Parts: sequence; C-alpha cells; structure tokens
Amino acid sequence: MADRRDNIIKVVNTFHRTLVNVSSGKLGGKIAGMPAVILTTTGRKTGEKRQSMLTAPIIDGDTVVLIASYGGGPKHPQWYLNLQADPNVQITRDGKTKNYMARTASPAERAEMWPKVTDAYKGYSSYQEKTDREIPVVIFDPA
Repeated sequence: MADRRDNIIKVVNTFHRTLVNVSSGKLGGKIAGMPAVILTTTGRKTGEKRQSMLTAPIIDGDTVVLIASYGGGPKHPQWYLNLQADPNVQITRDGKTKNYMARTASPAERAEMWPKVTDAYKGYSSYQEKTDREIPVVIFDPA
C-alpha cells in the first residue's frame, strides 16, 4: 500500500510541477485554496536536487510555512528527511526562486501555528488524526 501511495503522489506531484514550470507559475499556483510552491531539496543519499510540489498554508512576508503531512501517512515525506540532512533549500513561488533555510517549528511555535494551518486547510486535522507521528510544521526563512 505504501508503494502505491508513493507512486500516486509522485505522478500527481510531477504533473503539477510540470504545469507550474511550463507556465512560469501562471497556472497551478493554488491547491485547495492555498499557494502552491516548488520546494527544492538536496537528496540526503544521492546529493541530487529533488523537487516537490507543496501547499503553503502560511506565508508571512518572505517566510513560508510548509507541513510535512504526507497525507497523514505513517512516515515523514522524503522532502522533510532531505531538509533535515541539509536545510539549505530553494522555494519557487509565483515563478520566482529564492534560497531559504529550513527548520522544524519548536513545540511552542507549532502550537501557535497549527490553528492557522488547519484554518487554511481543514484536511490537515484529519491527516494528524490518521497518524501516530506528530506532523512537522516547517518554517522557511530567507537565506
């Protein structure tokens, strides 16, 4: 089942990322009412650049907040594991790419942000209910 989930997510992610890239950010800029971003991490095993299409439930100025929900799956998404190994990432939004430094929100920061996250997309609440792991809230500040 996990392999099937991984494959479906990869196909949808690739399609959406291609749509955004081909249109220079003019198409596919929102998912479920939230801004869509392309996160570029460095693969922790390969050292190769990896891109993931994600939603940003919180954007505050240049700070971007992403949620490592993996749809409520039992494990963290690969992009989260990659940024734990190397927090220097790039985020593309509205057709512009910038360098960021990633960090997992502290427990106090997560508690403060979680209501805003679930206000942006109610599905995050059900994702948290589906899994035993605490879904990480990740803060990206400009590098």
